[in-house]
Amino acid sequence: MSTFENILTERLEPGIAVVRINRPQALNALNSKTLRELQLELSDLAKDNAVRVVVLTGSGDKAFIAGADITEMKELTPGEGVIFSQVGHEVAKLLETMPKPTIAAVNGFALGGGTEMALACDFILAS
Repeated sequence: MSTFENILTERLEPGIAVVRINRPQALNALNSKTLRELQLELSDLAKDNAVRVVVLTGSGDKAFIAGADITEMKELTPGEGVIFSQVGHEVAKLLETMPKPTIAAVNGFALGGGTEMALACDFILAS
């Protein structure tokens, strides 16, 4: 299992992996680094036979995912923006096609890309 800067993965009871976006100061907004980390972690979890269910959630109680990180986006070149969008779609596709059930544990705002990530999961539980 990899160590990441913006996501934390916990293994709970056997078979349960909780992937937590850990950017509460930015309402768990998705920047390029977070999307790449999600892409890598979800790919690994899809192949891990010990994992039977994946839960996606956000740190803190204000936001699940507050969409894209606009602070970063305003600095991207058009080409970087295209890549950012493509990686975001790839992450959503990984959730959508995960060979095991996925649950979005929505704790607070789910805006823009956050809504897309929640809808890509098999189940949504919202507080």
